[in-house]
Amino acid sequence: MRLWHEALLSDLPRAQLLGQHRECCALRGNSWGKPHATVDYVFDYSPIQLYRYHRKVMDEMQRRGYQVDPLWDDPCYRGKNCAPYREREIEKRTTNVSDPVYPEHDETYLYECIENLRAKGAEIRPK
Repeated sequence: MRLWHEALLSDLPRAQLLGQHRECCALRGNSWGKPHATVDYVFDYSPIQLYRYHRKVMDEMQRRGYQVDPLWDDPCYRGKNCAPYREREIEKRTTNVSDPVYPEHDETYLYECIENLRAKGAEIRPK
């Protein structure tokens, strides 16, 4: 599981973009807080941060003409098998409102993602 650097979202191949949506859905739901080496940093922040990142993924999907279940537009929604957040649960924990959403998505991480995509056969140019 990986959250691609958000500067690459508009360049992701279809499979990676749709996979990113599924991973965001899983992380927002029952996978929240479950250790995973590649995305553990996400759990250091409020769930609203993941929603903000997921929103960028969903916006790119919609830009390309893909349908996204409108239930995911609600920052409190966590999927069909997970109780939603109460608004005050995520508002009180809102921290970083920077761009990119996660400070870990720095230039080093950008190039790591580009190399990972190239290894998968995707042609991605550094921004």
